[in-house]
Amino acid sequence: MKEVFLCSICNVSNGGCKEDCAYCTQSLKHNTGVEIYKEKSHEDIVKEAKFFYEAGALGFCLVTSGRSLTSRKTEYISKAARMIKDAGYNFHLIACCGSADKKSLQELKNNGVDSYNHNLETSKEFFPTICRTHTWEERYQTCENAASVGLMLCVGGILGIGETWEDRAEFYKSVNSLQPFTSNINFYIPHKALPIKNDIMQRTEAIECIKLARRYLPNTRLMMAGGREAVFGDDQREIFEAGIDAVVIGGYLNAKGGEIERDKNMLSSYGLGIASACH
Repeated sequence: MKEVFLCSICNVSNGGCKEDCAYCTQSLKHNTGVEIYKEKSHEDIVKEAKFFYEAGALGFCLVTSGRSLTSRKTEYISKAARMIKDAGYNFHLIACCGSADKKSLQELKNNGVDSYNHNLETSKEFFPTICRTHTWEERYQTCENAASVGLMLCVGGILGIGETWEDRAEFYKSVNSLQPFTSNINFYIPHKALPIKNDIMQRTEAIECIKLARRYLPNTRLMMAGGREAVFGDDQREIFEAGIDAVVIGGYLNAKGGEIERDKNMLSSYGLGIASACH
């Protein structure tokens, strides 16, 4: 029986980002009206960890807004990681905190973080059309930095933001060159305040995107993240047939997800199990 890895997100800081990523509701440049807060309490983070651990998630991702992993963020995330592990929640613990140097990433690893998530988002050639405040090369370097200190990599991106099929192929070639443990697939969800005016991707095109990712990443765990419900609705069997073997449960950064029990029942109805180990 194929087993699906369940991952969860803890949005530990939200909004207020000075970057201009055209797809992101957390950017101050776009006035999207999302809630802005700097740091959840560590106690609240551990409560969320408990909730998702009991729900069957194996992955728990600590996500901060903003461009980079500062020294303050490093200390804050490190403490959260220690508290989660000390509480007995044996997650595959992931940090997603922006661009980072080796010293900061090593500190996270020393304190219990298992993986680092930093997305390339799209192809090197297309990236400047959707972000001008930092470079694609900075993102790629962070991924290399994380791998060099022994963190496992989660590297993915967002599809449906105006890129061509050639861009998608080049993007996945770049992801493949990093040999990530996991690659997350996100589909763009329109927002009236964002400069990208594309509609939600059609289901047939989205399935072809998943198949493309699987062709370029035959040995990588493919995780369906943002846009799963918006694109595929209640009938999601095809995404698993196309190559998805992990999903995010319980919601995304600023978008609601489906009910967790409903997702688990859906997997069961497709004859899929829920993974009980990371490897």
